[in-house]
Amino acid sequence: MQIAGVSALVTGGASGLGAATARRLAADGARVTILDLPGSAGREVAAEIGGAFAPGDVTDPDGVAEAVRSAAATAPLRIVVACAGIAPPAKVLDRAGEPTALADFERTVRVNLVGTYNVVAHAASVIARTDPDESGARGVIVTTASVAAFDGQIGQPAYAASKGAVHAMTLPIARELARSGIRVCTIAPGIMRTPMMAGLPDAAQRSLGEQVPFPRRLGAPEEFAALAAHIVDNDYLNGETIRLDGAIRMAPR
Repeated sequence: MQIAGVSALVTGGASGLGAATARRLAADGARVTILDLPGSAGREVAAEIGGAFAPGDVTDPDGVAEAVRSAAATAPLRIVVACAGIAPPAKVLDRAGEPTALADFERTVRVNLVGTYNVVAHAASVIARTDPDESGARGVIVTTASVAAFDGQIGQPAYAASKGAVHAMTLPIARELARSGIRVCTIAPGIMRTPMMAGLPDAAQRSLGEQVPFPRRLGAPEEFAALAAHIVDNDYLNGETIRLDGAIRMAPR
């Protein structure tokens, strides 16, 4: 699938993995639309890369549908990378031994899982109506899981569940959308150098990086973006979740 000359939608594109992906796709010639919260830096990132900003929430069906239509209005929508997500820590029991608020669990699952599905569904509906290229391909959708889907740590039941579900739905969605010439893959990043990590002291960041077998460092958002671009470019990648983690396997805590 060619990147140059087509439209791409990146959710969570105002920062971190999404911003790096938006920059990479724009550098490769795509017309990028960033979908992120109204108060985010999405407008600034979009202006930087010559793209467009669609303020919205991935859990809002109407807002996502509008962002998809907006992205498809500039050029055929062929590429979607869903990076929007949250990772608030919360154990099953609080310090007093009481169940933590169910609403906290539900919110994480709603943003990470339901929001991802919402984006996939609305984007697939539009992509499936575009003209195929000479190979019959219409588009590529890349979603974002996490190594927590497989190695969830203490305090991550909601996050691990949401990301595990993103991984689990990758194959059935890829199988369904194959008839429309749409490929679907998921990236499961490990410990990445994102704004969330940037808030930690340097010593803490180094300690986390040293847990990675090789290379012994945090992953770079640009490495995530490079993998997303490769998935778009490699027509035989489909229905797969790819770990991008330096071979780390997370400890219980």
